[in-house]
Amino acid sequence: MEEPALASLSLTHVSYNPADWYSYMCAWLALTPQALCVAYAILIWSTREVEVISMFIGQMACEGLNWGLKRWIKEERPQQMNGKGYGMPSSHAQFVAFFSVSLSLFLMARHTPHPTRTHTPTSLFERGMLSLTSIMCALAVAYSRVYLNYHTEKQVLVGCGAGTAFALVWFAMTSFVRSEGYIWRMLNHPAAEALRIRDLVIEEDLPDSGWARWVELKKKRNGLSGKKSK
Repeated sequence: MEEPALASLSLTHVSYNPADWYSYMCAWLALTPQALCVAYAILIWSTREVEVISMFIGQMACEGLNWGLKRWIKEERPQQMNGKGYGMPSSHAQFVAFFSVSLSLFLMARHTPHPTRTHTPTSLFERGMLSLTSIMCALAVAYSRVYLNYHTEKQVLVGCGAGTAFALVWFAMTSFVRSEGYIWRMLNHPAAEALRIRDLVIEEDLPDSGWARWVELKKKRNGLSGKKSK
Protein backbone atom coordinates (compact mmCIF):
# COMPACT_ATOMS: atom_id res chain seq x y z
CA MET A 1 0.00 0.00 0.00
CA GLU A 2 1.18 3.50 -0.80
CA GLU A 3 2.03 5.77 2.08
CA PRO A 4 -0.32 8.78 2.47
CA ALA A 5 1.05 12.14 1.37
CA LEU A 6 2.60 14.10 4.20
CA ALA A 7 0.90 17.28 5.36
CA SER A 8 2.59 20.43 6.62
CA LEU A 9 1.77 21.83 10.07
CA SER A 10 1.36 25.45 9.05
CA LEU A 11 1.24 26.88 12.57
CA THR A 12 4.68 28.45 12.18
CA HIS A 13 5.21 28.05 8.43
CA VAL A 14 6.05 31.46 6.94
CA SER A 15 7.07 32.13 3.33
CA TYR A 16 9.58 34.93 2.70
CA ASN A 17 12.13 36.09 0.16
CA PRO A 18 15.56 34.77 1.27
CA ALA A 19 17.29 37.46 -0.80
CA ASP A 20 15.48 40.23 1.09
CA TRP A 21 16.77 40.93 4.61
CA TYR A 22 13.62 42.86 5.54
CA SER A 23 11.45 39.99 4.34
CA TYR A 24 13.44 37.71 6.65
CA MET A 25 12.77 40.03 9.61
CA CYS A 26 9.08 40.13 8.73
CA ALA A 27 9.02 36.33 8.80
CA TRP A 28 10.26 36.45 12.39
CA LEU A 29 7.67 39.10 13.25
CA ALA A 30 5.01 36.69 12.02
CA LEU A 31 5.84 34.46 15.00
CA THR A 32 4.85 37.17 17.49
CA PRO A 33 1.41 35.68 18.34
CA GLN A 34 3.00 32.33 19.16
CA ALA A 35 5.63 34.04 21.30
CA LEU A 36 2.95 36.01 23.15
CA CYS A 37 0.97 32.83 23.84
CA VAL A 38 4.11 31.31 25.39
CA ALA A 39 4.56 34.48 27.47
CA TYR A 40 0.93 34.28 28.59
CA ALA A 41 1.38 30.65 29.67
CA ILE A 42 4.58 31.42 31.60
CA LEU A 43 3.07 34.43 33.38
CA ILE A 44 -0.14 32.61 34.26
CA TRP A 45 1.77 29.66 35.69
CA SER A 46 4.35 31.71 37.56
CA THR A 47 2.23 34.60 38.87
CA ARG A 48 -1.35 33.22 39.00
CA GLU A 49 -2.48 36.83 38.52
CA VAL A 50 -6.18 37.18 37.72
CA GLU A 51 -5.43 40.20 35.50
CA VAL A 52 -3.11 38.14 33.29
CA ILE A 53 -5.65 35.31 33.15
CA SER A 54 -8.41 37.76 32.21
CA MET A 55 -6.32 39.30 29.45
CA PHE A 56 -5.52 35.86 28.03
CA ILE A 57 -9.21 34.90 28.04
CA GLY A 58 -9.94 38.13 26.16
CA GLN A 59 -7.12 37.34 23.73
CA MET A 60 -8.61 33.92 22.94
CA ALA A 61 -12.09 35.41 22.62
CA CYS A 62 -10.66 37.92 20.14
CA GLU A 63 -9.20 35.00 18.17
CA GLY A 64 -12.63 33.38 18.15
CA LEU A 65 -14.11 36.60 16.79
CA ASN A 66 -11.50 36.63 14.01
CA TRP A 67 -12.33 33.02 13.14
CA GLY A 68 -16.00 33.92 12.80
CA LEU A 69 -15.38 37.13 10.84
CA LYS A 70 -13.20 35.35 8.29
CA ARG A 71 -15.84 32.75 7.58
CA TRP A 72 -18.57 35.36 7.43
CA ILE A 73 -16.78 37.80 5.10
CA LYS A 74 -15.00 35.10 3.03
CA GLU A 75 -12.50 37.41 1.37
CA GLU A 76 -9.52 35.70 -0.23
CA ARG A 77 -5.88 36.54 0.41
CA PRO A 78 -3.81 38.45 -2.19
CA GLN A 79 -3.47 36.57 -5.50
CA GLN A 80 0.34 36.40 -5.26
CA MET A 81 0.05 34.59 -1.92
CA ASN A 82 -0.15 30.81 -1.80
CA GLY A 83 -1.42 30.68 1.79
CA LYS A 84 -4.58 28.86 2.74
CA GLY A 85 -7.71 30.26 4.34
CA TYR A 86 -9.52 33.56 4.13
CA GLY A 87 -7.68 36.82 4.64
CA MET A 88 -10.27 39.28 5.98
CA PRO A 89 -9.52 40.39 8.64
CA SER A 90 -5.86 39.64 9.33
CA SER A 91 -5.62 37.43 12.42
CA HIS A 92 -2.06 38.58 13.13
CA ALA A 93 -3.06 42.24 13.03
CA GLN A 94 -6.11 41.61 15.19
CA PHE A 95 -4.09 39.58 17.71
CA VAL A 96 -1.33 42.15 18.25
CA ALA A 97 -3.79 45.07 18.20
CA PHE A 98 -5.78 43.51 21.03
CA PHE A 99 -2.62 42.77 23.00
CA SER A 100 -1.02 46.20 22.62
CA VAL A 101 -4.22 48.15 23.32
CA SER A 102 -5.12 45.93 26.30
CA LEU A 103 -1.63 46.31 27.74
CA SER A 104 -1.72 50.08 27.22
CA LEU A 105 -5.14 50.39 28.87
CA PHE A 106 -3.94 48.36 31.83
CA LEU A 107 -0.71 50.33 32.27
CA MET A 108 -2.28 53.77 31.85
CA ALA A 109 -5.76 53.35 33.37
CA ARG A 110 -5.78 50.39 35.78
CA HIS A 111 -2.24 49.88 37.07
CA THR A 112 -1.58 52.10 40.11
CA PRO A 113 1.63 50.77 41.70
CA HIS A 114 2.70 51.99 45.13
CA PRO A 115 6.29 52.36 46.31
CA THR A 116 7.55 49.86 48.86
CA ARG A 117 10.61 49.61 51.11
CA THR A 118 12.52 47.72 48.43
CA HIS A 119 11.07 48.89 45.13
CA THR A 120 10.29 52.12 43.30
CA PRO A 121 7.48 51.38 40.83
CA THR A 122 7.46 52.41 37.20
CA SER A 123 6.44 56.01 36.69
CA LEU A 124 3.57 57.18 34.52
CA PHE A 125 6.09 58.29 31.88
CA GLU A 126 7.75 54.87 31.87
CA ARG A 127 4.39 53.14 31.55
CA GLY A 128 3.53 55.48 28.71
CA MET A 129 6.76 54.65 26.89
CA LEU A 130 6.12 50.94 27.38
CA SER A 131 2.61 51.36 25.97
CA LEU A 132 3.96 53.28 22.98
CA THR A 133 6.58 50.58 22.38
CA SER A 134 3.97 47.83 22.40
CA ILE A 135 1.81 49.75 19.91
CA MET A 136 4.79 50.37 17.61
CA CYS A 137 5.68 46.67 17.72
CA ALA A 138 2.08 45.79 16.88
CA LEU A 139 2.18 48.11 13.88
CA ALA A 140 5.41 46.45 12.73
CA VAL A 141 3.79 43.01 12.91
CA ALA A 142 0.72 44.26 11.05
CA TYR A 143 2.84 45.84 8.31
CA SER A 144 4.87 42.65 7.92
CA ARG A 145 1.73 40.82 6.83
CA VAL A 146 1.34 43.21 3.91
CA TYR A 147 5.04 43.12 3.07
CA LEU A 148 5.01 39.32 2.92
CA ASN A 149 1.85 39.40 0.75
CA TYR A 150 -0.19 37.41 3.23
CA HIS A 151 -2.81 40.17 3.43
CA THR A 152 -3.94 43.30 1.66
CA GLU A 153 -3.69 46.66 3.38
CA LYS A 154 -7.46 46.68 3.89
CA GLN A 155 -7.40 43.27 5.56
CA VAL A 156 -4.69 44.43 7.96
CA LEU A 157 -6.47 47.70 8.75
CA VAL A 158 -9.73 45.87 9.48
CA GLY A 159 -7.81 43.42 11.67
CA CYS A 160 -6.26 46.29 13.65
CA GLY A 161 -9.65 47.94 13.99
CA ALA A 162 -11.34 44.74 15.17
CA GLY A 163 -8.59 44.01 17.68
CA THR A 164 -8.66 47.56 19.04
CA ALA A 165 -12.46 47.61 19.32
CA PHE A 166 -12.54 44.25 21.08
CA ALA A 167 -9.81 45.36 23.49
CA LEU A 168 -11.86 48.44 24.43
CA VAL A 169 -14.99 46.34 24.93
CA TRP A 170 -13.12 43.73 26.97
CA PHE A 171 -11.52 46.40 29.15
CA ALA A 172 -14.92 47.98 29.79
CA MET A 173 -16.42 44.58 30.68
CA THR A 174 -13.61 43.66 33.07
CA SER A 175 -13.76 47.13 34.64
CA PHE A 176 -17.46 46.60 35.33
CA VAL A 177 -16.80 43.16 36.79
CA ARG A 178 -14.18 44.69 39.07
CA SER A 179 -16.35 47.60 40.14
CA GLU A 180 -19.21 45.25 41.06
CA GLY A 181 -16.94 43.14 43.26
CA TYR A 182 -17.19 39.93 41.23
CA ILE A 183 -13.42 39.55 41.05
CA TRP A 184 -13.12 39.73 44.82
CA ARG A 185 -15.88 37.15 45.29
CA MET A 186 -14.22 34.82 42.82
CA LEU A 187 -10.86 35.12 44.58
CA ASN A 188 -12.50 34.12 47.86
CA HIS A 189 -13.78 30.89 46.30
CA PRO A 190 -12.00 27.74 47.56
CA ALA A 191 -11.05 26.76 44.01
CA ALA A 192 -9.30 30.10 43.45
CA GLU A 193 -7.48 29.75 46.76
CA ALA A 194 -6.42 26.21 45.93
CA LEU A 195 -4.98 27.41 42.62
CA ARG A 196 -3.25 30.34 44.38
CA ILE A 197 -4.93 32.89 42.12
CA ARG A 198 -4.27 36.44 43.29
CA ASP A 199 -4.78 40.08 42.30
CA LEU A 200 -1.62 41.97 43.23
CA VAL A 201 -0.42 43.36 39.90
CA ILE A 202 -2.97 46.17 40.04
CA GLU A 203 -1.08 47.82 42.88
CA GLU A 204 2.44 46.40 42.54
CA ASP A 205 4.85 45.70 39.70
CA LEU A 206 5.54 42.09 38.77
CA PRO A 207 9.28 42.39 39.63
CA ASP A 208 8.33 43.46 43.16
CA SER A 209 6.32 40.31 43.88
CA GLY A 210 8.07 38.52 46.71
CA TRP A 211 11.13 40.77 46.50
CA ALA A 212 10.71 42.16 50.03
CA ARG A 213 10.60 38.62 51.44
CA TRP A 214 13.75 37.76 49.45
CA VAL A 215 15.60 40.82 50.81
CA GLU A 216 14.72 39.81 54.37
CA LEU A 217 15.81 36.23 53.71
CA LYS A 218 19.15 37.42 52.29
CA LYS A 219 19.74 39.57 55.38
CA LYS A 220 19.10 36.59 57.64
CA ARG A 221 21.33 34.26 55.61
CA ASN A 222 24.12 36.83 55.34
CA GLY A 223 23.87 37.44 59.05
CA LEU A 224 24.11 33.75 59.83
CA SER A 225 27.07 33.25 57.48
CA GLY A 226 28.84 36.23 59.06
CA LYS A 227 28.45 34.72 62.54
CA LYS A 228 29.76 31.35 61.36
CA SER A 229 32.84 32.92 59.77
CA LYS A 230 33.67 34.64 63.06
